[in-house]
Amino acid sequence: MTEEQRLFVGGAWVEPEGGYYEVVDPATEGIVGWAPEASRDQVRAACAAAREAFGPWSRTAPEERAAMLGRAAEVIRAHVEPYTSLARAETGATTATARAMQVGVAAARFRRYARVEPAEWAIPPQINEGGPMGRAAVMGALAVRQPVGVVTCVTSYNNPWANPAGKVAPALAMGNTVVVKPAPQDPLSVYRMAEALEAAGVPRGVVNVVSGQSVEVGEEAVASPDVDMVSFTGSTTVGQRIASVCGRDMKRQLMELGGKGAAVVLDDADIDAAVAGIGTTFSFYSGQICTAPTRVLAQRGVYDRLVEQLAAYARRLKVGAPSERDTVVGPVISAAHRDRVESYVELGRKEGAVVVTGGERPPLDRGFYVAPTLLADCTNEMRVAREEIFGPVVSVVPFEEEEEAVHLANDTDYGLIDYVWSTDVARAFRVARQLRAGGVGVNTVGRNMEAPFGGFKKSGVGRDVGSYALHAYSEVQAIVWPG
Repeated sequence: MTEEQRLFVGGAWVEPEGGYYEVVDPATEGIVGWAPEASRDQVRAACAAAREAFGPWSRTAPEERAAMLGRAAEVIRAHVEPYTSLARAETGATTATARAMQVGVAAARFRRYARVEPAEWAIPPQINEGGPMGRAAVMGALAVRQPVGVVTCVTSYNNPWANPAGKVAPALAMGNTVVVKPAPQDPLSVYRMAEALEAAGVPRGVVNVVSGQSVEVGEEAVASPDVDMVSFTGSTTVGQRIASVCGRDMKRQLMELGGKGAAVVLDDADIDAAVAGIGTTFSFYSGQICTAPTRVLAQRGVYDRLVEQLAAYARRLKVGAPSERDTVVGPVISAAHRDRVESYVELGRKEGAVVVTGGERPPLDRGFYVAPTLLADCTNEMRVAREEIFGPVVSVVPFEEEEEAVHLANDTDYGLIDYVWSTDVARAFRVARQLRAGGVGVNTVGRNMEAPFGGFKKSGVGRDVGSYALHAYSEVQAIVWPG
């Protein structure tokens, strides 16, 4: 399965001026297809096209915009199998994950924002004693949500369907236009999403997609004077660079950055449930997910049992080709990333952590595989417990008392999603309320897709998901008049 892809600029499929580059299947190391390398001029043209389309699109009735998003969802659902195959080939995700959590979630997100939300509301009248000529007046007011304008969406490699859909769908629903800059490792799925939106009747220039391996592509898409807002998912380091560019022109930002989620396992926890939840780090996207509970804080009373069961869980996982039905753990995205994850495991050894299981490369002929790895006897000062590894690696840190667990959990630069396991729900909620994280899972790693999502500290800026995404991609305007 190979294909040569063109850029999508101003409603046209455009030959890239920078040529093409290989998109590699991380499971087979074969070529999935050829992605276009946009030039700076082509990125500028995409931003200009989005600017030109913004006026008409923002004035389109919300119901009409919503109908187009609904049609896009149906197009995606109608092509779920070929889209799943492409996502699996580009990312190395298992078939089940690619179908349900990538393509399926993308369709669900377009369908979600096909529901029209109220964009304005009345504010109770108030007497204004400082009215014109000093006379008292009753003032009426209306708060109106307005689109921000042109939004550059820079998306992550770990989910080339759900992540861009989570940006594009609410942005379009609010009347914005978008320029999508996909991750260079797996951009082909994002172009299929653009095709679905085109088939749904979205007007020319409302959605643009420009890809490339060069950092110049992303830099131009962020810095363009035609862009009003940047929505980014990726590393904290890149997010900091984007924020500095946005700051120069006071552009709006929505950033979902790194994570090093603490999983606090208290001594009264259901250990089987905790192991099942934490174990998703090994298997879900091969640990390439910022919300993973990769830093386990285990109370002494359950520490040994938890380590033993987590190790047994990791050893049971089938590592192999994503296309095989019994595979649970596929490859990581690239050879370079595999080497990075492995270097952290070796660093853990040098720091004094015990490699309970994993730590070696799986015996497979091809592919960028990392064995599910458990590091025990860690301290919170170790780099393996502080830095985002983004692979199937879990570090376990022991603690004595509840107060120590809260301190350790908060002793980090990150604050995206933390977790608490305890059969005493009141205790679990007490701990959860003390954690400096944008979200906390109590006895679960699941998410409510209407709950706000985002991070504290270096894990991000702003909140999205559900109605919060509509807020993120809009400005609030107050209209005031004498009542």
